[in-house]
Amino acid sequence: MGHYFSTLLNPGAHAAAAAEGEASAVVAVHSKESWNEHWTAHKNTNKLLVIDFSATWCGPCRLIEPTFKALAAKFTEALFVKIDVDELSEVSQQWGVQAMPTFVLVKGGKEVARIVGAKEEELKGKVAQFIA
Repeated sequence: MGHYFSTLLNPGAHAAAAAEGEASAVVAVHSKESWNEHWTAHKNTNKLLVIDFSATWCGPCRLIEPTFKALAAKFTEALFVKIDVDELSEVSQQWGVQAMPTFVLVKGGKEVARIVGAKEEELKGKVAQFIA
């Protein structure tokens, strides 16, 4: 129902929502092997890696997901990865994740920033800062 009212207020929102559902620039990682492949491919590059540690049951994670997808679409020179903490708890523990959502920004194999919580403006600012 909320979507209906949103489309009344913003007619372009329906097309954007439909396009968003078709494809996403965010890579969902579902296995330790897949994570290791992505990590190995990017740890020695200067390309920004943005990791979203979240959970399906986490309300704030769902609220900030459209922002994360929009950033991935805007900053195509970075790699945006989503990891479910319940599905890949070992990876989450390796990164010291204690709350959701947690966004970890990595460059050259080193953590350069961490945002804990659904802090949209801080996430946007950090991605823009480290993309350069």
